[in-house]
Amino acid sequence: MLDKVRNIGIMAHVDAGKTTTTERILYYSGTKHKVGDVDDGDTTTDFDPLERQKGITINSAAVSIDWKDRANNDININIIDTPGHVDFTAEVERSLRVLDGAVGVFCAKGGVEVQSETVWRQATKYKVPRIAYVNKLDRMGANFWACVDQMRTKLLANPCVVTIPAGQDDQLEGIIDLINMQLITRDTNDKTNRKFFVTDIPEKYKAEADKRREQMLDAMSAASDEMTELILEGKDVSIDLIRTALRKGTLDGTFTPVHCGSSKMFHGVQQLLDLVVDCLPSPLDRPPVEGINPKTKEVELRKPDVSEPVSALAFKTVAEPTGDLVYIRVYSGELKPGEMYLNTTNGKRERIARFYRMMGDKRISLEKAGPGEIVAGVGLAETYTGNTLSDSEKPVALEAIQFPKPVIGQALTFSKTLDAGKVGETLNRLVRDDPTLKTHTDEETKETILSGMGELHLEISIEKLKRAIGVPQDNQELIKLGKPRVAYRQSFAKMVDFEHKFAKQTGGRGKFAVIVVKYKPLTPTEIKEKIAEIEELNDPKVKPDPNNIYFTNSVTQGSIPKEFIPSVEDGLREASKKGLKYPFPFVDVEFDLHFGKYHDVDSSQDAFYLCAIEAFREAEHKAGIVLLEPIMKVVAISPSMYHGQIVGNLISRRGLIEDTSEDKGIAMVTAKVPLANLFGYTSDLRSATKGQGSFSMEFSHYSAVSPDLADLPPMPKR
Repeated sequence: MLDKVRNIGIMAHVDAGKTTTTERILYYSGTKHKVGDVDDGDTTTDFDPLERQKGITINSAAVSIDWKDRANNDININIIDTPGHVDFTAEVERSLRVLDGAVGVFCAKGGVEVQSETVWRQATKYKVPRIAYVNKLDRMGANFWACVDQMRTKLLANPCVVTIPAGQDDQLEGIIDLINMQLITRDTNDKTNRKFFVTDIPEKYKAEADKRREQMLDAMSAASDEMTELILEGKDVSIDLIRTALRKGTLDGTFTPVHCGSSKMFHGVQQLLDLVVDCLPSPLDRPPVEGINPKTKEVELRKPDVSEPVSALAFKTVAEPTGDLVYIRVYSGELKPGEMYLNTTNGKRERIARFYRMMGDKRISLEKAGPGEIVAGVGLAETYTGNTLSDSEKPVALEAIQFPKPVIGQALTFSKTLDAGKVGETLNRLVRDDPTLKTHTDEETKETILSGMGELHLEISIEKLKRAIGVPQDNQELIKLGKPRVAYRQSFAKMVDFEHKFAKQTGGRGKFAVIVVKYKPLTPTEIKEKIAEIEELNDPKVKPDPNNIYFTNSVTQGSIPKEFIPSVEDGLREASKKGLKYPFPFVDVEFDLHFGKYHDVDSSQDAFYLCAIEAFREAEHKAGIVLLEPIMKVVAISPSMYHGQIVGNLISRRGLIEDTSEDKGIAMVTAKVPLANLFGYTSDLRSATKGQGSFSMEFSHYSAVSPDLADLPPMPKR
């Protein structure tokens, strides 16, 4: 029964308590008899040795549990625990692409932190209904209501608080359920941590609870006309009506339910599971998935029904010694081991040998996988992240997953004593499995450049590479990364509009083309307008360009035949991949082709393609070049006594301080800093704060920089 299924993700900023929350969920569901702990390194979802060594989540991991709804029916909840560090944002991106709902976990002390904003935006992009869970109420400095206020201001969310804390930090007694108006406290004498007391709300909390319940009903009434009428008439609102409005408002995005607790101290986890069942969607509550028929190019819908043609999306690939493990979300139809399916992304036919339901690193064999299920398959030889598996007779291609581009690159070197073929093969598998990890050979230096989302991302990737090829612990220098390289970009300094003629005569038929193109650098406002225009089209075939390179055909009266226009666009786009002066891609440019000339005999698609490439090179000279560098949003946190050192250090790194705040002895500084000036910041911050400071960063935007300030690679000799 699909209405008894929930596919959810646990997402948050690093150290908000996602993995601990997942462990408590497994414990209370009966899936685990012993509670795992991040500090002890025995959690179910952080099973990778690197995760246990570093104490952070690196890979998203899937688990499955059963929980009872209020009618005592079994509800199957598939959970993906995602990383909280921004360097591993790809794991969050691909998880949210296939999930139906999510739980956003927030630290009651840290509030809405940088990566919290990032994952929230990712969930908004995929229109994933969410529950907010404010964790760590037992922490010194916990402030539940400040966190709720930040949800409004930073996430632009509409919080609907359904539980509130009874005390906070070392005064935490339990949580108050505003729906049933009850206090829930843990039986501290119960060593299993399963027994709780449900009592009337004590007098000292009664006035606050009454006030907050009124606010809750007011928020919920936006999703229920019946509730609005009852409130206006001063009548009581039934529990059933509250739960109905709560679910409706969550599913349609009217508001976000906010729950509170302390997972480490076992407060609020069971109630969180109840909310998941009550509020988050089943596969039936989500709209049918859209895809493109590769034969007709028409949009087709697939409903979550076994009678529909098969459609499934591979959202993660993990290389294993015995073959790839491919994580799959089934949207329609039914997959069965041994049967053939069409990979509509590459046109190959694939047979799945076996299916598993994953429990961290453990596997439960399945005989079939139907709509709404998230499984792992083996035996798929050429199916990778973002590929669609479908019925061969009724094919469909689902929208692939869009991943952010790398922002940092480093030169990878390895000893000649290692097997170069094995290193290359293993590196290729790492890049294939992680869409935000890229590798290429520098044309000038012939170095192998490994690019990723940050220093930690590259560090972890190299650790994986070393382990995969068996580099001895006492000889780690056999593989190492050189100085980081920044992923710079470039654009035109000004608008230019000119004619370019291409004419070649080498005997026989010649090549002739003339184009007149306006080359215009786009402002941030113009880019937003372009993206908005594309989104308004609501055409799955038309997407915003990742580099904001746009081509407009304004040719009139047939000055260039229609069949040559695409060749002009292709030539301009090809030339924009790398400049003459700097070996970086161009961004934020519009090409407006508005006139040209052709020859009846000598003009061809190839002639117009080559003409466009030459014209672009001329435009580089005429317009001039602006070098662009990646700017990162940095949030540094430390004890207040180090506030001045942090601000001074960030300013010395060409940082622009945007906000500073202090609360209960903790200082937080938000700044925009060039990535080129952030290398080594981790050790500097630790040194300045005696190990008590921490920071997070995420890509913000590209900004113009003087070549004198940029950390450029050596320019090729000409």
